[in-house]
Order: sequence, then C-alpha cells, then structure tokens
Amino acid sequence: MTNDDATAAAQAAATAGSTGEQPTPRLTLRAGETGHAVTDTVWSQVGGTETFERIARAFYRGIREDEVLAPMYPQDDWEGATWRIQAFLEQYWGGPSAYQEERGHPRLRMRHAPFPVTPDAKERWLKHMHAALDEVELPPMHDAAFRDYIERAALAMVNRFE
Repeated sequence: MTNDDATAAAQAAATAGSTGEQPTPRLTLRAGETGHAVTDTVWSQVGGTETFERIARAFYRGIREDEVLAPMYPQDDWEGATWRIQAFLEQYWGGPSAYQEERGHPRLRMRHAPFPVTPDAKERWLKHMHAALDEVELPPMHDAAFRDYIERAALAMVNRFE
C-alpha cells in the first residue's frame, strides 16, 4: 500500500458513518503498478496551453478596441497582459502553476482595486470574454463551467458604482 492509498483509507475510515457501514475507499488511477497519480483536469481536457492561449489572445483582441477597458492597460504591455490572464486561467483550471510562481497568490480584488471596475466595465469585460469563448468553442460542459466562473469572478471585481 502506498502512502496515498493509506491516506485515502484513513480519510475514508474517518468519515464513516456511525451506522456501521463500511466506507467506499477512494480510488486513484496510477500510471503503472506503483507510478504517480494520473490527474485529469479541465485544463487537460480542453486542450491545455494551446486552448488557453487562444482564449487569452481572442479576449485581448476585443479589449484593445474597447474605449472603456483599453485605457486600463499599459499600451506597451499587451503581451504581458495576455500572458497574465492565460497563466491565471490555466492555473485556475488545473494547468501549470506559472502564474503563482511568477506573481504569487492571484489576490484578484487587490490587483484590480486601482482600476475603476464599474458595472459597465464588468459587462464590457464579460462581452469580450464570452466572444473569446465563442471563438474557441470548448466542449459544452466545460464551456458552461467556464462561463459560470467568469460571471462570478467579474461580479466580484466591481469596485466602483456609477
């Protein structure tokens, strides 16, 4: 039994009900007989880095043309902005942790506090992100989850009211 298997068994035992029924052990798919755990994330299921780069680039094509949002970005750092949202989204959806390694904890509200994120700005941001998702065409289940997330995240960034 590996350490991961022992941990899973201990967790299952700790959560067993008082009815005396045996808990169902958690299964972990492994590469080979004793290999590392195989993880399957949204990031990998939708195409990994290539897909997230396409989302980020499509998103910023719209942002660059937006009269309200474009001025919030350094005009000489569009590639940096593209990398930041791509890396953040990749990490959020189970991909590489490059965002955290480079910039630390996302702290989205703090990072957006200096910018006037009004309800109008939020709606514009969402319009461009929805257009990017339309262009990329994620599988329906992942598309719905992604859109749900961006709606909630965008609402949480609003920090000024007109």
